Amino acid sequence: MPASATVKASVTAAYRSQAQPPLSHIAPVEGTFYYGSCDGTFYAGTRFQLTPGSTEAEQVALQDDGAAMKYFVDRPGAGWHYVAGDGFPASPQGCAAITQIPARLATLWNDCRSTPGQH
Repeated sequence: MPASATVKASVTAAYRSQAQPPLSHIAPVEGTFYYGSCDGTFYAGTRFQLTPGSTEAEQVALQDDGAAMKYFVDRPGAGWHYVAGDGFPASPQGCAAITQIPARLATLWNDCRSTPGQH
C-alpha cells in the first residue's frame, strides 16, 4: 500500500525521537519504504539517510546503522514506535526474520529485499 508523505514523516519522527543520540537530520532512503496493515495495526520499514545540516554526532550514529532496515508499528491510538532493526549483517530472510512484522506482510513486501528504485 502506498505511504503518504504524512506517514513517512510520522515514521521518521518516531525514529528521530527514539534514536540514541537523537537524529534530527534524517529521511527515508528513496525506494526503501514499506508500509501496510494487518488486523488494524499499521507497519512500516525503511532505511534512513542523512540530510543536509547533519552534525558529526549524527554522521557517526548513522554510519553503520544507516544501512540497516528499521521497523515500526502503529497500533490504533498508540502512534508509531520503533520495534526492531536488521542485524549486521542483515538476515538473508529480510524482514521475514523480524518477529514484529507479520509473516504475510513480509511476504507481500518481498521480505524487504528490493533495492532503491525497485520498490
